Amino acid sequence: MGKLVDGDWVKESIISSDDKGNFERKPRTFLDKISPQHDKFQPETDRYHLYVSYACPWAHRSLIYRELKKLTGHIGISVVHPDMLEMGWEFSTDFPKATGDNLYGFKYLMEVYQKAQPDISTSVTVPILWDKKLETIVNNESSEIIRIFNSGFNELTGDNTDYYPPEKQKVIDEWNDRIYNAVNNGVYRAGFAKSQEAYDNAVTDLFSCLDDIEDTLQDRKFLLGEELTEADLRLIPTLLRFDIVYHTHFKCNVRKISEYPHLSRYTRTLYEMDAIKSTTHFDHIKRHYYYSHKDINPYRIIPAGPKIVV
Repeated sequence: MGKLVDGDWVKESIISSDDKGNFERKPRTFLDKISPQHDKFQPETDRYHLYVSYACPWAHRSLIYRELKKLTGHIGISVVHPDMLEMGWEFSTDFPKATGDNLYGFKYLMEVYQKAQPDISTSVTVPILWDKKLETIVNNESSEIIRIFNSGFNELTGDNTDYYPPEKQKVIDEWNDRIYNAVNNGVYRAGFAKSQEAYDNAVTDLFSCLDDIEDTLQDRKFLLGEELTEADLRLIPTLLRFDIVYHTHFKCNVRKISEYPHLSRYTRTLYEMDAIKSTTHFDHIKRHYYYSHKDINPYRIIPAGPKIVV
């Protein structure tokens, strides 16, 4: 594992921490938009390409939106191998559904970043929304990519479904902020903690939030009621990885999602949606986490279970 510094690959742990052992996630590098009014990036069929990992929950968001918003015929994808080793994400094709780099035939994902900016200093992450016309990265922040997909291509697709409607944005943002800190990133805060205090704080926040979500779902189908929104679509990738990876590998073992009656029902309901089931690949998920994180699992032993019941 490593990162790019002035365009050169530097091998080091991707687990960055503060002086108290708290995991710190680095901000993303490319934060542009796509819209009919944009001076550089306008919506066009077959102009943009999505680099993803089926293992990564952040990339999973973008894949779900690509399906929901009928963008599969407009935006192609390349899927990395689930192993993220000393050279970072790779384009090897010796694992089912790993596609290789469908644009340039690169060997490593870092080469995509180097092509966009040869002297770049950045972590090398997925998803990446790539512009084939200008040969550069539009955006590599998942929360912004899904907003682009939510509305940026509506005139092309004719799909005006809005998962971030104006009248609900305040409540969605409130859920997003709490879920990101306590759950989406919270499992990493627990798993990558380098002190007991950091771990304890992360796990407390995580299960406090999950308990509140469980209570919220007692009398509603989704977080905001009967309507699926961005808040649900940002939460579900973490829930789908929880019992098979985070519970054991990241020591998030106070409870499993399957032990929450309402939260497990909610997870099953979402998983049964075609856009979510078709983009969920449990083999990539288990392989990536247990094999890639040598600091946590030094012998890279991949557990047999649990039996996946969604």
